[in-house]
Amino acid sequence: MRLFSLESVIDEFEELTKDAGGHQRETLRKILEQNGEAEYLQKLGLGGRTDPESFKARVPLVTHSDLDPYIQRIANGETSPILTGKPISSISLSSGTTQGKPKFLPFNDELVQSTMQIYRTSFAFRNREYPIGNGKALQFIYSSKEVKTKGGLIATTATTNVYRTEQFKRTMKDIQSQCCSPDEVIFGSDFQQSLYCHLLCGLIYSEEVQFVFSTFAHSIVHAFRKLEQVWEELCEDIRSGVLSSRISVPSMRAAVSKLLSPNPDLADSISNKCMRLSNWYGVIPELWPNAKYVYGIMTGSMEPYLKKLKHYAGSLPLMSADYGSSESWIGANVNPSLPPELTTFAVLPNIAYFEFIPLEKHVGQEMDNSPSTIHYIEGEPIGLTEVEVGKEYEIIFTNFAGIFIVLLSLSLLVACLYRYRLGDVVRVAGFHNTTPELQFVCRRSLVLSINIDKNTEKDLQLAVEEAAKLLAEEKLEIVDFTSYVDTSNEPGHYVIFWELCSDAADDVLRCCCNCLDTSFVDAGYVSSRKVGAIGPLELRIVHKGTFHDILDHYLELGGAMNQLKTPRYVSQSNIKVLQILNMNVTACYFSTAYGM
Repeated sequence: MRLFSLESVIDEFEELTKDAGGHQRETLRKILEQNGEAEYLQKLGLGGRTDPESFKARVPLVTHSDLDPYIQRIANGETSPILTGKPISSISLSSGTTQGKPKFLPFNDELVQSTMQIYRTSFAFRNREYPIGNGKALQFIYSSKEVKTKGGLIATTATTNVYRTEQFKRTMKDIQSQCCSPDEVIFGSDFQQSLYCHLLCGLIYSEEVQFVFSTFAHSIVHAFRKLEQVWEELCEDIRSGVLSSRISVPSMRAAVSKLLSPNPDLADSISNKCMRLSNWYGVIPELWPNAKYVYGIMTGSMEPYLKKLKHYAGSLPLMSADYGSSESWIGANVNPSLPPELTTFAVLPNIAYFEFIPLEKHVGQEMDNSPSTIHYIEGEPIGLTEVEVGKEYEIIFTNFAGIFIVLLSLSLLVACLYRYRLGDVVRVAGFHNTTPELQFVCRRSLVLSINIDKNTEKDLQLAVEEAAKLLAEEKLEIVDFTSYVDTSNEPGHYVIFWELCSDAADDVLRCCCNCLDTSFVDAGYVSSRKVGAIGPLELRIVHKGTFHDILDHYLELGGAMNQLKTPRYVSQSNIKVLQILNMNVTACYFSTAYGM
């Protein structure tokens, strides 16, 4: 029996979104009242005012760098209310894939409450569309290492923090269905052993599994690539009722062994199905026949994994999870029947105070008729209910947690996120009552830039997708990819790293390299290539397993598998990841597309 009525959750959401503007004003008032004594707000002269007009007039838009002076004071030990008036209960670690080191982020009651609200809302709409019973969920979720800050706070991943709260235990297990794996697997100290046990537990309960989940699409793909390698060993465990010797963590071994008993019929059934599968297409519905869908974040940087995930899912629908960032939750997926590419997120107007910078596309073209490039012209920020359907915006938010914390020798650095520029570009797809439904477009931040070129992560993704078509003709696929700007020699040039599923012929890879080069259509890049201000693009092929080594590196830093994302751009400061990539290069190709 559920702890709450799904109908009441939907009713509450409907009521909330009928007056999004009113809830936004109330949310801002609460945030400013909670932090009113903070020096940052005092200096800006708000004088206790909590209305949106005074807030926008007095408080500037910021990025993290704007808050550095305040952060350093806190790092040096000041305990006065500099940026926030409310203490935090523990710390969450970001993955560290963007900058090469994890960030510290706050974890407090407001974050738990907003997480539960988002999860309950999306589950209620999801369950209305695809009802599930009281079965189980195959969830690829993992905890992480813990570290302690100088102030004595425990720091671990957000997933670990959420799964340890009593509120989660009371609510989340109910709405997500019972996880197949015991807590000893989720909180296990060895990721590889946890992954093996997740697969094994999922197979033991194969008839009861209602859906498959992980935070990111990448984690699900990774899990089923592992299944391809170890399915025979898993079958032997089930047949004999004895857990593989590869599981050496005592608590994990004891917990999973309790679930095992000799079951040769199940082992034979799984084995026959795996041998029958053609290239592992549709493995999820084949092995878990009662699963209704596959669920996880599938937008943005997860899009490159959709093709492989669709392959594993076969006829099962893929459903994208909710929209948030390390700094704040934003919206819930209340239209679960939409495919991942068309997913929209309804903004919850009481979860943070939102503003939007209007972005007008400006298309420029070089004199020599080189391809057009798109830049954005910014307008003045507007409120949540003032956005227009079809237009694009950058998100600004002020949230309850209000803290952005950076890892610096394990010092606790706190910075309230007042009018924080997230850097995400979204398109307004429509409205749910009076709250907008957003589609994620891209990150605004540049990934690749040497001269006057401006290429984002989305531009890189599109270039890789175009070149991957040449591989598809040879029945090959890209396992993973990233990029780097090499300025060790003049002129600098783009470097793209590819890991492939199997070997490809030199002539195919040379064509791929040329295709990558010409698929960056930014006018600044094209003109710079033509005049030699940017050198020929370089494609470096790396050994199979290289990106797994990168994953292991981030796990060693304290990350958890379900929050890790492959960095699409590796900066020069990310020395360890560059070392891993360059040590595993098997072949290099330089573009001849521009005749240089």
